[in-house]
Amino acid sequence: MVRAVLWQRVEGLIIFAVGLLLFWHWNNTMSWWGALLVFFAPDLSLFGYLLGQRTGASFYNMVHVYAFGAVALAIGLVMPLPLFVLLGALWLAHSGFDRMLGYGLKLPEGFSFTHLGRIGKHP
Repeated sequence: MVRAVLWQRVEGLIIFAVGLLLFWHWNNTMSWWGALLVFFAPDLSLFGYLLGQRTGASFYNMVHVYAFGAVALAIGLVMPLPLFVLLGALWLAHSGFDRMLGYGLKLPEGFSFTHLGRIGKHP
């Protein structure tokens, strides 16, 4: 189990780095503060916890899967829509960043229960 979690955190680091590299390569319009706002925007899904643990976990997980960032990035590259490329790259980078730090997808038991194990201080 420990090895699997380590590999998933390394995978998060790689996704984070690739997302940032894609952003830096394609960006010629977004300011650094705009990029910072977009990078942290997925964390607004935490407000779902105001509706309960199960709903909060669902909101958080819907926003923090790699697939949404990958889809936005792919749409941006194929269409071509440069803004979607930037949003997708930053979305992927954010999800990778969270996984790298050990913030995995949430379980319905509560915010500190993730697919990577418990986070925070334990009683």
